[in-house]
Amino acid sequence: MEMQPIAEGNAAVDLSHILIVEDEPSVAKGLQLVLDDEGYQVDWAANGNDALEKFKGNGFNLVVADLRLPDMNGMEVIREIKSERPETEVVVITGYPSVETAVASAKMGVRDYLKKPFTDDEFKAAVQSALQVRPDPAEEQFLTSTEEGRLIQKREVLRVLNRTSEDRAFWRELMENGSQALDGYQISLEGKAAISSGDLRWINENIGELTQKQLRFVLKRMEREAW
Repeated sequence: MEMQPIAEGNAAVDLSHILIVEDEPSVAKGLQLVLDDEGYQVDWAANGNDALEKFKGNGFNLVVADLRLPDMNGMEVIREIKSERPETEVVVITGYPSVETAVASAKMGVRDYLKKPFTDDEFKAAVQSALQVRPDPAEEQFLTSTEEGRLIQKREVLRVLNRTSEDRAFWRELMENGSQALDGYQISLEGKAAISSGDLRWINENIGELTQKQLRFVLKRMEREAW
C-alpha cells in the first residue's frame, strides 16, 4: 500500500518528499494527514525491507522511522539509509524510548527522537526542524576533532547545564523539546543528544565531573527516560 503525494494544485505544496516507516496503518495515516496539511509529499512503508526498496532512487528529503518493525530493527533501516545517502534527514518515532537508542540515533545523524504518544504540533516541529536546520559538517568536525573545538563544546555544555538550574522555562523547553532547545549553542549533534537524553557517561567522558547543581537536569532526564 502506498500513500499518494498530494495534488499539485495545493497552494501550500512543499518540495520536500517524506517517507514514513511505520507498521501501524492507523498511525501512518494520521502522520500522513498531518504532513499533507503542511504541503509535503508523503509515501509509506509498512516494514523495513519495503522502506529500503522505496528509498532507492526516490530522492526522499526526510525519513520518519519507527524503531520496532515486523521484519527488522528500525535502527538497521536508518543505518542503511544513512550509508546510502548521508544527507537524508531522519526523525525517529518510538513507543519504546531508551537512552541507548537515543544516543545511537544521534551518532548516526538522526535529527530528532520523538516518544509516542506525541502531539501533532510536536511532530510538525520535529519535521520542520529536520528539513530546515542542517548541521555544518565543518563545525561538527571542529567541535569533535580539535582541542579548541572540544574546549568550546565543554564551555557550551556547562552553560546549558548552569542555565537549567537557573531558568525554569528553559528547563521545561529542554525537557519537552530535547535537542531543538539547544539551537544556537556550539555543541555537536552527539553532545546535544547526550544532554537531551541524560547520557551521563558521555558527559563525564567529554565534559568532566559536574556540580550537584549542574547534575540536576541530567539526573531528572535519566529518570524520565527510564519510565
